[in-house]
Amino acid sequence: MKAVKLKENIYWVGGIDWDIRSFHGYLTPRGTTYNAYLIIDDKITLVDTVKHYLYDEMLSRIADVIDPSRIDYVVSNHVEMDHSGSLPRIMEVAPQAKIITSPNGEKGLKAHYQGDWDYTVVKSGDTLNLGSRSLSFVQTPMVHWPDNMVTYLAEEKILFSNDAFGQHIASPERFDDQISLGVLLEEAGKYYANIVFPYGSQVQKALETVSTLDIEIIAPSHGIIWRSNIPAILQEYVKWSANETENKVVVVYDTMWGSTEKIARTIGSAFEAKGVSTRIMNLQVSDISDVMPEVLTAKYVCVGSSTLNNNMLPKVSAFLTYMKGLAPKNRIGLAFGSYGWGGQSVGQVEEVLKGAGFELMEQVRLQYIPSQEQLTEVVKKIQEVLE
Repeated sequence: MKAVKLKENIYWVGGIDWDIRSFHGYLTPRGTTYNAYLIIDDKITLVDTVKHYLYDEMLSRIADVIDPSRIDYVVSNHVEMDHSGSLPRIMEVAPQAKIITSPNGEKGLKAHYQGDWDYTVVKSGDTLNLGSRSLSFVQTPMVHWPDNMVTYLAEEKILFSNDAFGQHIASPERFDDQISLGVLLEEAGKYYANIVFPYGSQVQKALETVSTLDIEIIAPSHGIIWRSNIPAILQEYVKWSANETENKVVVVYDTMWGSTEKIARTIGSAFEAKGVSTRIMNLQVSDISDVMPEVLTAKYVCVGSSTLNNNMLPKVSAFLTYMKGLAPKNRIGLAFGSYGWGGQSVGQVEEVLKGAGFELMEQVRLQYIPSQEQLTEVVKKIQEVLE
């Protein structure tokens, strides 16, 4: 396994996870990478490690550059085990190495691994001299764990950004100018929507700090390294973290006998006729993690369910629980569905949307198979609101 040069004596030495298809509860059809970085100076420094089962791959890439036993420092930007999982084995290879981490990082690593290791705890503004270069550290708590921090190598203008700006992509290419920018931004949006979404205010604080740095490379913990399209990803993060929405609707639903689906498509056509960009997503075929990137930029979120045993359908319940946890703000919601006799599902959907802080449009609750007259009335009411 070969290391990949970022700049002179700076290397990517991570692992490529070609097979993973589920991460943090969402689908990753393109796989992912666990990025680790090696800095060669008077002090040899490894920035983060990889998930435990890719340790041998990481070690092989390190050995392509130097003897791994020479590592002096291991910077742990984040405790989570996709980043720290190979730390115990690295510390066996280089037992003299010091672990550089945040205060919460030290607590987390000790809780996870109980290793008798030499820790150096750093806070925002602290620096670490490596010889001809120095690392500086900025704590970024809750982007997306309390221990998170980023590391900046000023002399090379490289930001080791941890989970920020990452994507789940397994690829032989390492840099953003070697792969489609559209694919990159799509995967970065999916990553943000499913992991970072609840922490917009914390992301904004981190962006304020990043804006003060001179950056030529952003080296995240997952996916492709940014060097040519940094303004593009920063612009997206500014928009996403501010909960900015577009004139767009996502119609999400599950259906038993097709009646709720008829309502869903009618709602979609009503928005579309008014010039609103429309996405209709059936939870029988669309995973909730694929719905969230659409919610990320949608002004309107319409959620529908038939009634089953006095409740909403399980896939709708799962989606609403998942979405509420990711805490989208400043959305307009609409609950809809058909029923046979009880009809409780629509009210339950509406309660969750209300609890999530959505402004609500009038619900659509129709019994049995909706007539054309009823569907026409649905269109009329929605379009009145949109005018």
